[in-house]
Amino acid sequence: MAKTNVLFLFTDEQRADTMAAYGNDRIETPNLNRLGRESAVFENAYVTQPVCTPSRSTIMTGLYPHTNGCVANNIPLPEDVPCLPEMLPQGEYATGYFGKWHLGDEIFPQHGFEQWVSIEDMYIPHYSEGRDREARSSYHHFLVENGFEPKNGTVFGRGQTARLPEQYSKPAFLARETCRWIRQNRGRPWVAYVNFLEPHSPFYGPRDEQHEPSEVRLPDNFEAVPTEDQPLLVRLMQRAYRIYGHSGLPLKTEADWRRLIANYWGLCSLVDTYVGDILATLEDCGLDENTIVVYTSDHGDMMGSHQLLAKCVMFQEAVRVPLLVRLPGQSTARRIARPVSQVDLVPTLLDLMGHPAPDHLEGVSLRGALKEGAAPPRQDVCIAWNGANASIMGRVAAEDELPEPLAEIATIEEAEEAASDPVRTVITPDGWKLNWSMRGDHELYNLQEDPGETRNLAVSAEMRPLMRRLAERIRAWQEEVADELTLPPL
Repeated sequence: MAKTNVLFLFTDEQRADTMAAYGNDRIETPNLNRLGRESAVFENAYVTQPVCTPSRSTIMTGLYPHTNGCVANNIPLPEDVPCLPEMLPQGEYATGYFGKWHLGDEIFPQHGFEQWVSIEDMYIPHYSEGRDREARSSYHHFLVENGFEPKNGTVFGRGQTARLPEQYSKPAFLARETCRWIRQNRGRPWVAYVNFLEPHSPFYGPRDEQHEPSEVRLPDNFEAVPTEDQPLLVRLMQRAYRIYGHSGLPLKTEADWRRLIANYWGLCSLVDTYVGDILATLEDCGLDENTIVVYTSDHGDMMGSHQLLAKCVMFQEAVRVPLLVRLPGQSTARRIARPVSQVDLVPTLLDLMGHPAPDHLEGVSLRGALKEGAAPPRQDVCIAWNGANASIMGRVAAEDELPEPLAEIATIEEAEEAASDPVRTVITPDGWKLNWSMRGDHELYNLQEDPGETRNLAVSAEMRPLMRRLAERIRAWQEEVADELTLPPL
């Protein structure tokens, strides 16, 4: 019997509601819409931490960030922490990694991947000792071969590459390289991870005119600007985006936000086109009948919800991501509503491929939910924020003093404390969500009644007993996975 292949497609910073499977029929993503009609659609899939490196560390290892050590951006994944290819029998599978890595030594093959196609050169300062800092990514060499030169003389920045003609874009490049590799390895079992940078910022690209801003519907919670009973961090971030804008756009009016969201949709559509090329190659090679296809993202993006942008907060739009899993030969959709965590991806894939999961993994297999329609085995999902990389707050920190709209609500010391505030979150199957904050900026939401998280129930004294019960569930998770953060009593 032929071994099962794995095609793991994931993006950077894609919120869940960017395709029809999650309720958005306005954005043009025909290939992802088709994949959604043929897959298990996890309606409530969550990251383990809403920022790049920590989340990716979980996706690749099946461990929480505090366990594998990648609790903030640009912390390298230790060599002795295995990724999925290193958990497979040696030599039985061709293995390829294509795209952004962001787990250290960006352009150099590692962690069991034989084929390595890289697209980013901005992480040179973070290379480990002994790495060649003059070496460049696969994409850099592709661009040079096609007559382009870096504007700054050394590397191609994201702003420059985002403005290139589409045939030279990162998604087009990755699709060509992935399709070539699939064809080359069609005669043996393989595992391929393909990570698109898009729709990560900068929020512009070759598809900026694909979606008309006037047709963009602002998020339902766009007007729900963070209030005094919500964390200081999100209030500071909302004001900072209004001051500084993003991606060359001001963010002061609804029209500004519609323009930005239209660009973001264009980036999602760009990715969709080249996901389609990869899936078509899989079908052309006759491999769709024995290949597991996964589609997800490393975190979401606020993209106007609460008039916020990017990630680094615990709101749903940042922590909830698309997750589609198509089993070999599957042609009909199945919807799974119970919350699941990306920490479950590695053990699930190993189980589906017929390989035992190592004992050190912290996730659980979702095979039963995928194959038999059983409920996922986990009751709660827990998410961590470890108090670093707080998005636009880095720009705020570069100021000599807080700009006036921020100074009205915080001192510099309070802003720094808020930006580094650790949080632990639990989301329950019946829709309760507690964000337990070290500095006391607690939040409690009833996601069934208030999916937009507009009413923080933590301010209500009558909710304290429920909060304490939810806190006990967080403590139980902490004990299970050896998370040593001690949070204040509720």
